[in-house]
Amino acid sequence: MDLSRSHAGAARTVHVVAIPYPGRGHINPMMNLCKLLASMAPDILITFVVTEEWLGVVGSEPKPDAVRFASIPNVIPSERVRAENFPGFLEAVMTKMEAPVEQLLDRLEPPVTTILADTYLFWAVRIGNKRKIPVGSFWTMAVSVFSVFHHFDLLVQNNHFPIDLAERGDELVDYIPGLSPTRLVDLPTFFEGRGRVTVGRALEGFSWMPKAQYIISTAFYELEPHAIDALKAELSLPIYTVGPLIPYLELEDKSSVSASRDDRPDYFRWLDSQPEASVLYISLGSFLSVSKEQMEELAAGVRSSGVRFLWVSRDGGSWVEDSVCGDRGLVVPWCDQLKVLNHSAVGGFWTHCGYNSILEAVFASIPMLAFPIFWDQIPNCKLVEQDWKIGWRVKKTRAELVSRQAISEILQRFMDLDSEDGKAIRKRASELRQACGQAILKGGSSYSDINAFIGDIFKKITC
Repeated sequence: MDLSRSHAGAARTVHVVAIPYPGRGHINPMMNLCKLLASMAPDILITFVVTEEWLGVVGSEPKPDAVRFASIPNVIPSERVRAENFPGFLEAVMTKMEAPVEQLLDRLEPPVTTILADTYLFWAVRIGNKRKIPVGSFWTMAVSVFSVFHHFDLLVQNNHFPIDLAERGDELVDYIPGLSPTRLVDLPTFFEGRGRVTVGRALEGFSWMPKAQYIISTAFYELEPHAIDALKAELSLPIYTVGPLIPYLELEDKSSVSASRDDRPDYFRWLDSQPEASVLYISLGSFLSVSKEQMEELAAGVRSSGVRFLWVSRDGGSWVEDSVCGDRGLVVPWCDQLKVLNHSAVGGFWTHCGYNSILEAVFASIPMLAFPIFWDQIPNCKLVEQDWKIGWRVKKTRAELVSRQAISEILQRFMDLDSEDGKAIRKRASELRQACGQAILKGGSSYSDINAFIGDIFKKITC
């Protein structure tokens, strides 16, 4: 692409370079932030940096005129299969992206005035400091998870890392500021397996975080006020909670148009024919997956439960469809998740507990069945079940194989809208939805924080 000064760019005074970690769960919220910036500050030009493979995936997606793409070489031959060797992929991200990003910055016009970079991309802070460009450290997970990594030394000091979770997993961590008492087994998966191999690299990102000029969180303040207040009391750099960084602007713009069109996807037409709040939406993520044995139990449990469902199965969709489908369910390879969650027929969400999915469920006031697999999904599950009380946990232990009978029983109870437990989580989900809606309105916590952030980045170029 031509990165020279365009006619549109020439009139803009602030040039932000956004650098997400190369994964869908990081790219999406970064793009949503950029769309918000463009909608609220017309004088901003944003260059969104992705690898060549991800440019092929997201390059054709709608975006404001103020946002342009730039690409750098892939860090591994096929980044979208990074689950096969996640430690190797993370190492490549940490070591192979810095040089091409710096070379890109040399070519960009107008001059870059702000860098937004995923917190894991610690080298972006190094680049910004060297070039005297302010850097915003962009955190895409729960604020309480940020607190755990930021205070990792406290785990070591309290003899809670390293440990054997099988022996000590139920011990409580009650000494991390802003974090409610949490079992060790409910912390991110850095005690074993892939997590143990990669935690050092994650912590390296946090060692550079205080050298950034801002922290930007995808959460909204009312979701984790204690964790946010504790960090603000401890850190000197500004912390902006500007979430939920989900595509709610597109939902507002297009919902009325889509509702009247005849060319909507078949799954929306199917949802239109279902009773209110009767459908369980199932999506276990796009990156990691459950074992074949567990998937067989899931499919059998869903089938025997008799609940209505819409199941997104990106891999093995035909197998899932053959296993569970009847007149009460539908299996699709992809769907517009936020619109599905906001459909009146959807009454529950079975999720892997990716943070973006959780934010979308909160926005839509949909209770969750939590089925975490890896990393921050584990503490996210604890937030959903214990702290926010907007869902139930399916798996009680990480290694547990949940039987089809147990799955069938919990699905029937979960989708029973008249049960006392079901009413309680739906009431709490409605309360969080109201707080979320208030946060993004003019004068709300997120609206105010994104305005303050915009003010800061404009102030930097006038000083």
